[in-house]
Amino acid sequence: MGNCLFPHRRRSSDSNSGKNQSLKHEKPKWKAESPLTEKQLRNKRDEFWDTSIHYSGRKEIWDALKAAAYAIEDDDFELAQAIIDGAVISLPNGTLLDCYDELGNRYQLPIYCICAPINLIEEGSQSESPSPDSEPVIDSEPSGEEIIVKFRISSTCMDVKMPVYAKETIANAKKRLAVQESIKASRQRWFFGGKLLLDKMKIEDHKLHHGFVVQAVVSPGE
Repeated sequence: MGNCLFPHRRRSSDSNSGKNQSLKHEKPKWKAESPLTEKQLRNKRDEFWDTSIHYSGRKEIWDALKAAAYAIEDDDFELAQAIIDGAVISLPNGTLLDCYDELGNRYQLPIYCICAPINLIEEGSQSESPSPDSEPVIDSEPSGEEIIVKFRISSTCMDVKMPVYAKETIANAKKRLAVQESIKASRQRWFFGGKLLLDKMKIEDHKLHHGFVVQAVVSPGE
């Protein structure tokens, strides 16, 4: 898991920020854990960009990365390169997945902000219907006090926010995170304060409060 459970902030002296490559004129291919619609993909991107300012780094660099990502989506790699050069952003690997500003701060973009998955589906497609071997749906409507918790996702090294409810079980909350982030509930292990949160226990049993950070460790897919 390494350090990706925590926000990155490295100086140029102990990173690869001194190396720089031109932006590669190709988009990486990837497959979402569960098929995504265009709307779901947009929602994930919007949520990331809306919260990116809370990560380490500088706002003007996050803004430049957002503009470059949109340019790449439109296949305008020349514009993306111009934006990157103008903001003095270094690309050790030639992609926005891992980059640095001139002060040595590290920035990581999730792949879904750069390009769509190969299993993107149309709205209303039958592919959106759960298959017989898919995970169970959410058991019931959550009840109890709503608590906004930040989840630190190990597989993406990013933080996402989601409401949990005092009276619901950890298992039920995992299913909702699975829907929001396209990560199977069975692959999630939640930790808070160094302790594993057990599926059968309720949110209130772990005394979670607004703004608390839960480590969501994601095991490799089958």
